[in-house]
Amino acid sequence: MNKLLPRPHHLLSALLIGLAIAHTASTYAQTATAVLSADFIVAVVNSEPVTNSEVQTMRQRLTNELNGRGAQMPPAAQLTQQALDMLINEKAQLQQAEDQGIKVDDDQVDQAEANVAASNGLSREALHQRLAQEGLTVAAYRKQLKTQLILARLREREVDSRIRISDQDIDRFLREQGQGGQALPPELNIAMILLAVPENASAAETRAIEDKARDLARRARAGEDFALLAKTHSQAFDKGAKGGEMGLRSVDRYPELFVEAVRSLALQGISDPVRSGAGFHILKLLERRQAAPVMTVVQTHARHILLRPTAQLSRDQAIARLQDVRQQILAGKTSFARAAQEISQDGSAAQGGDLGWTTPGQFVPEFEQVMNRLQPGQISDPLVSRFGVHILEVTERRRAAVPEKEQREMARAALREKRLDESYARWVEDIRGKAYVEMREPPEIVTSPSQR
Repeated sequence: MNKLLPRPHHLLSALLIGLAIAHTASTYAQTATAVLSADFIVAVVNSEPVTNSEVQTMRQRLTNELNGRGAQMPPAAQLTQQALDMLINEKAQLQQAEDQGIKVDDDQVDQAEANVAASNGLSREALHQRLAQEGLTVAAYRKQLKTQLILARLREREVDSRIRISDQDIDRFLREQGQGGQALPPELNIAMILLAVPENASAAETRAIEDKARDLARRARAGEDFALLAKTHSQAFDKGAKGGEMGLRSVDRYPELFVEAVRSLALQGISDPVRSGAGFHILKLLERRQAAPVMTVVQTHARHILLRPTAQLSRDQAIARLQDVRQQILAGKTSFARAAQEISQDGSAAQGGDLGWTTPGQFVPEFEQVMNRLQPGQISDPLVSRFGVHILEVTERRRAAVPEKEQREMARAALREKRLDESYARWVEDIRGKAYVEMREPPEIVTSPSQR
């Protein structure tokens, strides 16, 4: 698997991972228990009815999600209204998707279903058994998956095309991040002329050296070339090489005496002579700038084994085979690297499945989510991605500074995510505003123990 695999649009990827992680099979299944026998129309969206039973099903899904996150449960009436609003929005969006010809076929639903199963450590057959135990049919479950996939495709088409991030946006974002975080010390570039004072110098000799330093400062302020004066007169260890320039560095890498001497100087300003243990220093402020914030990320070093399902090797067979390989590795019967070299169908096989050091966002979400949960030395259960079935091992982690180019890419992604959320909210409101919605009988309000 190439390290630079394209990452899908966040809405679709969030859907797939959300289905796999946040909504376990039992979460889906519990929705079936909430449907009441009494059914009636509570609203009409562009001539399509919304029924009480649909509201109760959506309400139970919301309840399960809130419970799964440990969130506080709102009052029953408020939760029921949220479920109704979500259903109205969903039906209006599905109607628009149909008008635009957006479709999801059975193979795509199969892939989403396999992701859910694998992420919960189940085969598809085991997932279906779990659904049956909880009273939800496979058909109803797959219909729910299909609906969410269609909505994700519509959102990608309608929202994604509106987002534009400029270089100026990125510059502003990085500046704001620097202001909002821990401020780094400024950087200075100072040039220096040193007139050394011998340890045994008399008071008269010291005054003479100070007078010479003041004269050099006056001449520099009058316009003489500071660099030439440094090369001619400086007694620093480098004899004024590079015109006495010490280079751009953080203020904490300069003596406090120097920092104080140039604090109030304008750029290209010349200080009065300042005395240190070494002698008298004349300083010129060449450059002052605020250091860019140092951004760090946690990098992961991992390796994997990939099997691609074919007509001869089904997805479930690939999962079973990799589960067996995992057990052999754990039992010490083979090594991860050797197994990867022997059976992996990825370009990394020759390197024992080694993927090298990677930064967040380099892999597709369904792979990266599993990788991020592993501790160094742990081997995952088989997981399904759009590329096939994998097992992976995290070997090391480290925190590393992010180069400026990558900082800008991360800033662009963060800004895009934020604007997508904002644009999506406006888009939902726009679709709802254009839809004809007729409210009928209010849905039943079912009070659970936690809402009493």
